[in-house]
Amino acid sequence: MTTAYITHDLCEKHDMGEDHPEAPQRLGSIQNRLISGQVLDFLRWTDALPATREQLVATHDPVYVDSIFERAPLRDRIELDDETLMMPHTLEAALLAAGSVVQAVDMVMAKSVKNAFCCVRPPGHHAEYDRAMGFCLFNNIAVGTRHAINQYGLKRIAIVDFDVHHGNGTENIFREEPKVLYASSYQHPYYPFADPGASHDNIIHMPLAAGTGSQEFREIYIEQLLPQLEKFKPQLIMVSAGFDAHRQDPMAQIRLQDNDYGWVTEVLMDIADRHCDGRLISVLEGGYELDALGRAAFAHVKTLMRL
Repeated sequence: MTTAYITHDLCEKHDMGEDHPEAPQRLGSIQNRLISGQVLDFLRWTDALPATREQLVATHDPVYVDSIFERAPLRDRIELDDETLMMPHTLEAALLAAGSVVQAVDMVMAKSVKNAFCCVRPPGHHAEYDRAMGFCLFNNIAVGTRHAINQYGLKRIAIVDFDVHHGNGTENIFREEPKVLYASSYQHPYYPFADPGASHDNIIHMPLAAGTGSQEFREIYIEQLLPQLEKFKPQLIMVSAGFDAHRQDPMAQIRLQDNDYGWVTEVLMDIADRHCDGRLISVLEGGYELDALGRAAFAHVKTLMRL
């Protein structure tokens, strides 16, 4: 079976301003690298479908969801927080981003594809139950995870987040959900200033000091995460794939290289093969240096394809 590549041109219409790092060009940088690497034609390219209100409120506060629809501007930009803005195309992009993960779940559970990469924006892992923050409106991976629980009755879903920033929104949503194991590696101390001692039950914190490189990154996954995943025996693995821990990314000070993203993908795919028939869904989060983003995402997707 092949790998699904789920995206939509309208996700590039969301634009928070010329100097904003979460830029529309991010998606093009990934697509162009997949083209130049001659793998795009071997992916199952699928246009994303928008999330429904029902799917959103299964994860988010209904009052919050309605407020996003009500505040969507017809012109100009409005601020949801200091870093998260809406403009006339933001709502449609956010609905497609969340809907792409629901769609990926349906495709993987139907066995029409082995795994999937949702190349969408805006990102999602900072969006909490009732709050937008950190460039994120809806928590895309959480919406898809909740759909997998509600629609398919899954009882053990692992979410692994290797973005350089802690996914506070995903933790906020699933902190008391025993069906979800959430693990996040992230630079500490750094935005959003998570408590590295907050690991408990279904939440695993893996803080990394500024300057951490490949060896330390790999060691923390081998020593702290893999035993927990083996014990949990997930029925589905979800990946918050942020590429901003790359050494060339200006947003942080972790020193990963292109091949680290292939390595961590391979490790997670091995767990998926042992416990959930290979079912794995990856969702784009951060990554802001365009050339590095394209290369790191290429290493990730190529590994998903087993090339």
